[in-house]
This record gives sequence, structure tokens and C-alpha cells, in this order.
Amino acid sequence: MNNPTSTPSRTVAFEAPNITSAGTLADRVTAVLLEKITSGDFPPGARLPTEQVICERFGVSRTVVREAISRLKSEGLVEVRQGSGMVVREASRAATFRLPVEVNDSVEAVLRVTELRRGIEAEAAALAAERRTRTQLAEIKRALAAIDTAAKQQRDGVEEDQAFHMAISHATGNSLYPPMLEYLGQFVRAAILLTRTNEARRGDFSEQVRAEHKAIYDAIAAQDPVAARQAVITHIDNAGARIQVAGPAFWAGEGSTAAQPLLEEGKRVARKRTPR
Repeated sequence: MNNPTSTPSRTVAFEAPNITSAGTLADRVTAVLLEKITSGDFPPGARLPTEQVICERFGVSRTVVREAISRLKSEGLVEVRQGSGMVVREASRAATFRLPVEVNDSVEAVLRVTELRRGIEAEAAALAAERRTRTQLAEIKRALAAIDTAAKQQRDGVEEDQAFHMAISHATGNSLYPPMLEYLGQFVRAAILLTRTNEARRGDFSEQVRAEHKAIYDAIAAQDPVAARQAVITHIDNAGARIQVAGPAFWAGEGSTAAQPLLEEGKRVARKRTPR
């Protein structure tokens, strides 16, 4: 637990170099922040720069920065500290948890993450239905509307989709759900991107997804935990089924591109698990 009498965290100066190494934008931002932590530029107890500052320094989106921060949190290198924001952890306190995602098969990788989502997000929705406040329900409704807006603007809607499920996690009344979904976000984002890329190819799929999200919201609004749990299970099971019927042409083109971040993350974790 944090020591309430510890010295207040300080924010260190931050200059980001040009990110030119290989990998996704999130890979590159993570690598730079990690180097600054391990080199002592960001010492234990120091506050990380704000999301906005990191976005401006690197010239990347908030989604990229959040994914990078999520990776650092999953490595036990940073933590959220009340009143201080995101802080570098003491080395002795670091505790690492990783998911060994299948790295050879795109379909299998997505389905494994999808199964994991089902258990966690179904229970989160059930708790949200029991405990949500009016303010939290309004936030979930705004997130749902944002998904529709993204679809109308022909955007992938991945960030909006994740925001919808994060809003539900905050409504659980259990403070452990949001950070768990944040951690899973580095895997789930790629899975959602892949499923939504597939669903965007067919109008009937898009309408199904819209109806499934609406059913989740309606059950939480009605404070019906059984219906909320089932609505999430139905949504995630259907997402998996829609992926399984995608043809070879999809996996050779758009599907392969969309799955790459998930497979790269799996390779990154596998490398760290290999004894030296």
C-alpha cells in the first residue's frame, strides 16, 4: 500500500526524441518511456508527464499513449497514485503480470482474447446493472452514442467501443475492474479492431453489433443484472462467430493487417518469458 506520509511526487522535465524504431506507434512510445524509466531519467516516485504532454511531444493520439501507459502498468513500472497521477514505482514493488497470447494464428489469438473478455465484461455489466448511478448510466449512454457517431463517420470506432466497456467497468462500484480492463486494453484493442474491420464489410453485421450494444445498455438502464450479463455474453459470442465465418480473402488482407498488433504483442510477451 502507498505510504500517505511519503514525499510528494515530482514531475520531471520531458523531451521526447523522434520515434523511428521499428514497431507500432505504441511500441515506439513504450520503448522511449521504458528507456527513460530504466535509465533513471524518470526515477522512482517521479510523476510521468500528462497524457496531453506525451501526445504533444510524440505527435501521437491519446489512444496510442494510453496503450503505452497500460503496458508500463502491466509491467509493474508505474502506478496511479492519488493526488499525484501516474508515478514511477520503486523497483522492489514492481509486480509483473503478462498474458501469453497465441502468436502464430490470428483467428486463435482473437478468439482467446474474446473468451477472456466474455467472463470479465459479462460480470462487470451485471454489477453495473445492480450498482450504477444516474450519472454513470448517462456516461454509458454517451459512450453508446459515440459508437453510433463513429459508424456514421465511417471510422473504426475502436476507441469508442473500448470507452463504452470502460464506462460500464466504472459503474460496477468495484475499483479493480477499470484497471483490469485497462490492462486487457492492449490485447482487446487489437481484437476489437479486427472484429470491427470484419463487421464493417457487411451491413447486417454492423446492425447486429449496434443492436447488441443497445441491449447491454438497456439491461443496465433497467437494472437487470441477469439480462446485462447475458447481453454481453451474446455480444461477445456473436463477435467470435462473425470472425469465424470471415473468409480467406479477409485474413489475407484486412484481417491480417488488423491482427498484427495483437500478434506483435504476443511476440513481445513471449520474448520476455524466454529464459536467457
